[in-house]
Amino acid sequence: MAETIPFKNLHSRDYQGHKKKVHSVAWNCTGTKLASGSVDQTARIWHIEPHGHGKFKDIELKGHTDSVDQLCWDPKHADLIATASGDKTVRLWDARSGKCSQQAELSGENINITYKPDGTHVAVGNRDDELTILDVRKFKTIHKRKFNYEVNEIAWNMTGEMFFLTTGNGTVEVLAYPSLRPLDTLVAHTAGCYCIAIDPVGRYFAVGSADSLVSLWDISEMLCVRTFTKLEWPVRTISFNYTGEYIASASEDLFIDISNVQTGRTVHQIPCRAAMNSVEWNPKYNLLAYAGDDKNKYQADEGVFRIFGFESS
Repeated sequence: MAETIPFKNLHSRDYQGHKKKVHSVAWNCTGTKLASGSVDQTARIWHIEPHGHGKFKDIELKGHTDSVDQLCWDPKHADLIATASGDKTVRLWDARSGKCSQQAELSGENINITYKPDGTHVAVGNRDDELTILDVRKFKTIHKRKFNYEVNEIAWNMTGEMFFLTTGNGTVEVLAYPSLRPLDTLVAHTAGCYCIAIDPVGRYFAVGSADSLVSLWDISEMLCVRTFTKLEWPVRTISFNYTGEYIASASEDLFIDISNVQTGRTVHQIPCRAAMNSVEWNPKYNLLAYAGDDKNKYQADEGVFRIFGFESS
């Protein structure tokens, strides 16, 4: 039986620290720390107590010389995090000390980064539609491929045997891994596919598109099971909760939609004040981090992100 979350009674909290807007939020594997990456060229690490009120001092990860566009944690290590920046570097950090332990200089402005689920490889996508795969231990490039179409978000499946690319042509390209041999082209949407999320239970993946729809796919059949139609603007970011029962999606609409994966129905909407850049559910608790283009009353970036799911504000 699916647990019913008392969404109506839950609140959001603000986390302020960045000087410019936050592009990316991501939880570590234990769900105890959240990282935020910003246009202010830094990432920050926040300790989050799922039930408490503690707002710990955050640690700043300094060193990038351009916007930190995306970041992801090592899926097997709660204190290792990788960041991708417009400065052409990818960096590996220790979240306890805030020190950069590894750095790779790549060929373009990096906009996407994701870990292989076993923690051994990192894939990076840049603005020139080039994919680079790094061996995490040596932090050296092991694969590099340029595509002749617009590549947006990238992801491995749970076993690491398949690699997904969402494209500007409305397709999802499925490649075998590690050979990167094409397995399938899924015609998913009538406009570009922007984002992809893999259900933590391993049954589905979801794709968000410029056509404002989110499509849900059966991973074993590679068939579309249903679509979520609540948003009216291009879908920028999507995430499954840890049980795989709910999916959050966001865009330039002034709300984040939370829908039941099985029924396709909206169960809650979180109002927001600006277009959203990143939503991500915690891997252990029903806490949803989200960040967007929030501005203050003087029209300056607020540099804030929020977490929804607390029982008292």
